[in-house]
Amino acid sequence: MSLRTKLKKVLPSISVTEQEALDAGDVWLEGSIYRGKPDFSALRDVPAAKLTADEQAFLDGPVQELLGMIDDSVIQNGIHLPNDILEFLKKERFFSLIIPKSFGGLEFSPYANSTIVGTIATKSSAVAVTVMVPNSLGPGELLLHFGTEEQQAHYLPRLANGTDIPCFALTSPEAGSDAGGIPDVGTVTKGMYNGEEVLGLEITWDKRYITLAPIATVLGLAFKVVDPDGLLGGKENLGITCALIPKEHPGVELGNRHDPMGIRFYNGTTRGNKVFVPMDFIIGGQKNIGRGWQMLVSCLGAGRGISLPALGVSTAQVAFKSASEYAAVREQFGLSIGQFEGIQEKLADIAGKTYLQEAMRVLTTEGLGMGLKPSVVTAIAKYHMTELGRDVLDSAMDIQAGKAIQNGPQNTLASGYVAQPIAITVEGANILTRNLMIFGQGVMRCHPYLQSMVESIHSDDKNADAEFNGILRKTIGYSTANSLRAFRLGVLPFTAGANSALPEVRDYEKAVHKLSAKLAVYADFSLLVLGGKLKQAEMLSARLGDVMSFLYAAMASIKYYEQKVASSEREQAAPYFHYATRFALQSAEEALHKFLDNFPASGTRKFIRFITMNYSTKMPKISDDLIRELAKQAQLDTAFKAQITHLVKPIEGDGHHINEQAYKAKMASLELLAKVKKALRAKTFKPGTRFSITLENALAAKVINDAEFVQLSDYNKKREKAIRVDEFDFDMNILDDNAQPVNPLKSVVNQ
Repeated sequence: MSLRTKLKKVLPSISVTEQEALDAGDVWLEGSIYRGKPDFSALRDVPAAKLTADEQAFLDGPVQELLGMIDDSVIQNGIHLPNDILEFLKKERFFSLIIPKSFGGLEFSPYANSTIVGTIATKSSAVAVTVMVPNSLGPGELLLHFGTEEQQAHYLPRLANGTDIPCFALTSPEAGSDAGGIPDVGTVTKGMYNGEEVLGLEITWDKRYITLAPIATVLGLAFKVVDPDGLLGGKENLGITCALIPKEHPGVELGNRHDPMGIRFYNGTTRGNKVFVPMDFIIGGQKNIGRGWQMLVSCLGAGRGISLPALGVSTAQVAFKSASEYAAVREQFGLSIGQFEGIQEKLADIAGKTYLQEAMRVLTTEGLGMGLKPSVVTAIAKYHMTELGRDVLDSAMDIQAGKAIQNGPQNTLASGYVAQPIAITVEGANILTRNLMIFGQGVMRCHPYLQSMVESIHSDDKNADAEFNGILRKTIGYSTANSLRAFRLGVLPFTAGANSALPEVRDYEKAVHKLSAKLAVYADFSLLVLGGKLKQAEMLSARLGDVMSFLYAAMASIKYYEQKVASSEREQAAPYFHYATRFALQSAEEALHKFLDNFPASGTRKFIRFITMNYSTKMPKISDDLIRELAKQAQLDTAFKAQITHLVKPIEGDGHHINEQAYKAKMASLELLAKVKKALRAKTFKPGTRFSITLENALAAKVINDAEFVQLSDYNKKREKAIRVDEFDFDMNILDDNAQPVNPLKSVVNQ
């Protein structure tokens, strides 16, 4: 019995749905990371993301106008999304970001799509999700790639101008993460349509968690097709299929809602019982019966890298801008709280991770803009950017403390805090994404021979043994080279190459090479020792996925620093870059150690520890000095800080604007404030019980002149407004600056 035949008995084959998922995407930078040779040349050759004139005009025009219309406090305390906002989204074609201009759409780039969604999300999660969904996985995307000419001509212009609002129904009560296990069934049969008997499908479905379903006019539906009577002349079970069904079609149930964390975007259920539809309703027509899963995973692989990462980045940028401004303005014990090391530790972490997320967002959308569909990279982006968003927001809540937990129009964090679990959950729950998708798909996609080896093992071809033996020899050569490279870099670390023109980047580039070389060895031995059991060893495979993810993040950080940071701003950006890159490298190294500590075969564990020289941590650490330096830089009003918080667009009177006005007033008054404090220390005059009285005493003592008194008084008023929280009367009507109820929460019951 040949080795191939023995392996065939113990190794599971690749299922149809797994094969379709593997065939649906592209391998990009993650492939070189997995193989132990990160391709920095390819990284630096990626065209830089840049908004076109039309995209910038849309951000400056309709997006800015939309931000001015949104009062998220009113939305969250209402029942429906305000009708004027919904109509504005339709009129300005917000639902057509991905639809070609030839069909009336805007045809924006992935980078612009991400920037628009992220900008809206800084103001309202509910509105951002409403814009996001039609421009992600759904009828529009599926029609573009798979629809018939007739379907495209009918639906795409209507989707572009808002005549039709789409939703897409995949998730069922019995099939969530296991989307391939949906129980919804369409039976091939004949029925009446428009007065004629035609061949079609009788579909029964029960779906939940469907965003926009309550207001949708056209339903995208995923279900399994069966042909028990052989009307199509083939097999009985034909696989997952996608169809478009108008809301008014007989038997379609739409309208009921869920309540996702109180965030007021429309999300709900749809059902149908033995609803007959003609074959023309199938996306792409009858020939696409059974192609639904392939269609879905190919579109999801791209969309997953845009919308949800944009939500994670927007959360981080709001948290960073809000927390840094508050830390500079809020004073306790005679000092701004940003001078206390406990706050600095949190603030530096927020700043570094916000930089890292923006770098990952830019690189991922640049890859998508090249026409690639790197499904592993987009899974990395979805998981890590939403998790980093959650992490950063938690720290910002800690810094703002009491101010952060009081709801109202002035609170810039609470809505995002409540909404964050939604981004964590949808389009592949994060536990699933980390434990099964990132490395699970990565190992099959990125290993140069594994997929063809598995195919040859399960092949019935008469030459299968010879084919397998050839692949095996190549695999052994590949793994041997990986081990030798890792050993060389472990014993002679200075032999790692680096081609950056910037001296401060080179050590990090070398570190990526060293960790990537170790990853390749660990992945090889995992396959050798665990084989097919690696799929079930989720904690081990997830850690290898973490290594790949954080090395991708480190490469994104390097590219952003080299290409997106102006040379005049490198000094400002350096602490952000060092913190972010060290965090990524430390996280990758920690994941390698945890993997090795828990690897089940002790002999193999000792051997691979030796050949990779993995006995201690070697990555550059985030020191206390770096934390202090970054926290100080984060509280300065610099061009680079504005660059990595660019999604936040304060609107006059909103919480962002109130915070920013106080912050900028303080930055403009630092010298005057220092003069007042110096005089206080010298006991030139007596301090007041309130800062306003202190200023009056300083004026009387001629420490400051009239103009300086006016400037500092203006700052003090803005400071007091920024540190206050919203106040309501007993019936929860909000009070204005004069403590009078303005009652927006009671008088505005959304249209």
